[in-house]
Amino acid sequence: MNTTIPNNGLPKFTQAAGSPGNGPATTAAGPAESAAAAPKAGDQLKLTDSALALQQAARTDDSSAIDVPRVERLRQALADGSYKVDAGHIADRMLALEQQLGGTDKA
Repeated sequence: MNTTIPNNGLPKFTQAAGSPGNGPATTAAGPAESAAAAPKAGDQLKLTDSALALQQAARTDDSSAIDVPRVERLRQALADGSYKVDAGHIADRMLALEQQLGGTDKA
């Protein structure tokens, strides 16, 4: 006895050859299926503020975000051993972050 399980109208996703997955790689969709996957003229994408910030941070062409003189001063201070760690300041910032993330106010 053979039982056929239909796809119930779910889209078929293709998997790139050589990429990890649970099943064998499938071939590209036929012309009828590829037309359904094409974006429509009215489609929109709205990114959240967090996504926009991550996208901006990932840009490599924006070198103005790096304070090169400060980096060099820190590099030199680390190299000659004159860099001092302010543990109290670090602890205060960690507690503030914990409170922002919804932690308890045990400060």
